[in-house]
Amino acid sequence: MALFSYTARSQDGALDKGHVDAFDEAAVVDILLRRQAIPISISPSVKTIDGNLATMSLFTPKVTLDELVIFSRQMYSLSKSGIPILRAINGLAESSSSKLMTKTLLSVAEQLERGRSISSAMHSHPKIFNQLYVSIVHVGENTGKLDEVFLQLATYLEREQETRKQIKAAVRYPTFVIAALVIAMVILNIWVIPIFAGMFIKLGANLPFMTKLLMASSDLFVTQWPYMLVVTIASVWGLKRYIATDRGCYNWDKLKLNLPIVGDIVERSLLSRYARSFSMMLSSGVPLTTSLNLVADAVDNRYMGQRIVDMRRNIEKGDSLLRASSHSELFTPLVLQMVSVGEETGRVDELLGDVAEYYEREVDYDIKNLTSKIEPILIVFVAIMVLILALGIFTPMWEMASAYKGAS
Repeated sequence: MALFSYTARSQDGALDKGHVDAFDEAAVVDILLRRQAIPISISPSVKTIDGNLATMSLFTPKVTLDELVIFSRQMYSLSKSGIPILRAINGLAESSSSKLMTKTLLSVAEQLERGRSISSAMHSHPKIFNQLYVSIVHVGENTGKLDEVFLQLATYLEREQETRKQIKAAVRYPTFVIAALVIAMVILNIWVIPIFAGMFIKLGANLPFMTKLLMASSDLFVTQWPYMLVVTIASVWGLKRYIATDRGCYNWDKLKLNLPIVGDIVERSLLSRYARSFSMMLSSGVPLTTSLNLVADAVDNRYMGQRIVDMRRNIEKGDSLLRASSHSELFTPLVLQMVSVGEETGRVDELLGDVAEYYEREVDYDIKNLTSKIEPILIVFVAIMVLILALGIFTPMWEMASAYKGAS
């Protein structure tokens, strides 16, 4: 669901302007025609429905995935118990520990009192409730199964939460080791190596290549650190600016899928999210092409999202889901076979759920073994650093010691 601004003419020729909630512009046209109004212009609305959140501080903590899971679980329990939606929203607003969530729910309750639907009210807070979340709630409203869709959303978000926790746990050790190595390199180059370099120069030792390399690196850190700092900051800023562009985001998301070791894990994780969200949309009754549009946003990867949008276009041209999935080159033959069976039996949503479980098991296994894959690389990297330091610092000392013994 989205909020659109429209300009139309009524039967008596009067100009009418307003806002309407719909999935796309074609749906807005249908709504206006049913009202016996002729649409003149339709555009996505930039109207600010909620004025309460404008006063929120930039330092106000964001609504976390944990809080959204708890909210969905609580809404499921309250809806199943038959408690009115307005009363449930107000109650959750009072009990929420998040200031932003409290203000958001109060805004939703205020819009419900004006006669808006809960999905429309949630749609005015896209930073809290994304498009997929709002669309599922909208379907639950229309089918009278609001409690079931909140349970679906809670389960989906819990799986997403678990995957994120596993990834964080897997990369914690490598991140700590890399950070420690960077700090050690800075300390050695600024404080340790200059002491040895001064000693070698005073003694007039014949320095090997490794020692000269370490001294040059140390001199760069000591004398050129302002330029290094400026280059580093400029590089990070430039990279962020590039990734913020459409082309940069597309290339960065594509690169993430081709990274060594972790690329396959990222790809399987995204495909798991695709299959899980697609299955949930179809089982909730969202049309196929609309589901693909929403899933393209849900995967949170511009490159893969574009492939999914291409699938939707091929389906609109008359291709089957199987043919469109095959042309996307995103899926393994096993997954394509399950999609084929799903189309033949009319149970695409169920088999997509099986596909999601398959990818989730693969991701779980890969994440558990991620540390064991990265650890040997880190050990080799540390060994190379230690070898360079040993050859660079101790080799001249051994030569000087040998020369001193020979002279004596």
